[in-house]
Amino acid sequence: MYSNMLRNNLKNLIKSCRSVQLQIIDSVGTNHIITNQRRFKSDLYEPDYLISLQPDEPVYDCLNLQLKGYDYAILEACQSQIHRYAEVMGLQVEDCWATPAQQLKVQRFKPGSTALDAEYQLNIYERNVQVVDVPAWALGTLLRVSRALLPEGCTLNVHEHTPEHEEIRYVPDNQLIDLKQQLEGMGGSRADKKKKR
Repeated sequence: MYSNMLRNNLKNLIKSCRSVQLQIIDSVGTNHIITNQRRFKSDLYEPDYLISLQPDEPVYDCLNLQLKGYDYAILEACQSQIHRYAEVMGLQVEDCWATPAQQLKVQRFKPGSTALDAEYQLNIYERNVQVVDVPAWALGTLLRVSRALLPEGCTLNVHEHTPEHEEIRYVPDNQLIDLKQQLEGMGGSRADKKKKR
């Protein structure tokens, strides 16, 4: 129910940003609706040098919205809602992905001693939503909506996309890595031996 209300409010906010309507009531009592559409630089009747002096709105090239939490199902539902709201806002969602879970071993000790009281195995799951060409005005709205959708116990981080974020997505093949190390230990492959000669 809360997400439906938030979705409707967001749609109304976006519609109101696109066009502004003013209602004027005459002394006779008739309603006149004046619609003021958003003006673009090409629509202005200004000299070119004045248009070029106006600052362009900043645009973020590629941003990752990174969600982390302990429950995968809740985290995935939150990620799909953020994806849907970004598309409703007209932002381009480039990619969405999950990364392998981090496994943590947490130990609790008895007060004032080194004796173990309890031990827990925790999994931290991560989901990412990648948006590209985000205008600065839309980023604030997207972050407010994302924070409102964020379930309890989950965290949201926003950062620019780097190659490290791409590499962490894939699970390394330990068997292949071991075979490559054994091959190098035996002197390398045949192609490498021919190149040395």
